[in-house]
Amino acid sequence: MVRISEQDVLRLLPMTEAVKLVREAFAGLAEGTAQNQARRRLVTSEGAVLHQLAGAFGKYLGAKIYSTHVKHGAWFTVLLYDAATARPLAEFEANHLGQIRTGAASGVATDLLARPDADTLGVIGTGFQAETQIAAIRAVRPIREVRVWSRDAVRRAAFAEKMNARATATAEEAIHGAGIVVTATYAKDPVIEDEWVAPGTHVNAIGSNNPLRREIPAALVARAGLIAVDAIDQARIESGDLLLAWTSPEQWNDPRLVELAPIVAGQAAGRTSTQEVTIFKSNGLGVQDVAVAGYVYERFYS
Repeated sequence: MVRISEQDVLRLLPMTEAVKLVREAFAGLAEGTAQNQARRRLVTSEGAVLHQLAGAFGKYLGAKIYSTHVKHGAWFTVLLYDAATARPLAEFEANHLGQIRTGAASGVATDLLARPDADTLGVIGTGFQAETQIAAIRAVRPIREVRVWSRDAVRRAAFAEKMNARATATAEEAIHGAGIVVTATYAKDPVIEDEWVAPGTHVNAIGSNNPLRREIPAALVARAGLIAVDAIDQARIESGDLLLAWTSPEQWNDPRLVELAPIVAGQAAGRTSTQEVTIFKSNGLGVQDVAVAGYVYERFYS
């Protein structure tokens, strides 16, 4: 089994290719040629958490296994196997692998759900995930302006300079009039307000996969014409943005709630009007990790 480093991933996995691969993985889920297993967690009394998610796509199957502790950090690994023989192939340092595929999923959702003329991006959060969100959205839309906001003014300014974006003084200024919005934070409570989001905006809410945390308010969820998730079974476990907005189990039968996969495959409708607000609530799937890991593995030997 070969070990593939963070540097190898950065060298071999361009965002344009990652968006294509994640799109193909979603299509595979819709068509029954790919598989995904929802995230499972083991929590210790000391506060350490072991997270596991798995998938199969094309010639490969695999699992992401990562550990987190609120005081000590996070460590990510992806294990890749040959789907035909079950032979182990590679172990990945997977911090950047996950960062890139998370951005790529938002790229796919944005390409499908944002208005074709959307050219302004508002981003709340300037951490690790925000960078690839911007890169992926720039890969699918001709973005004219990126506006960013986070609580730390120094970090905000440095991030804006790095990403050729404009740092704003307030979160509302970053969001106002943007055709595409990204929330990429670890916030417990909403970081944007419903009235800031203009009709026709597409929102990628990617920061929370915790049932007790949310980035977007219940009023925005109620107003949206379409709410896409990467997998409904996983969303019902960990999408705080929806779990805290919907107070009864029946609301999970809302026809506005769809998985992204059938939209990718042309089996379900996406945006239906220029005035509709659309939301992609991202949690991340193991099949996405497998799709991009297989690509990197093949390029590693080429």
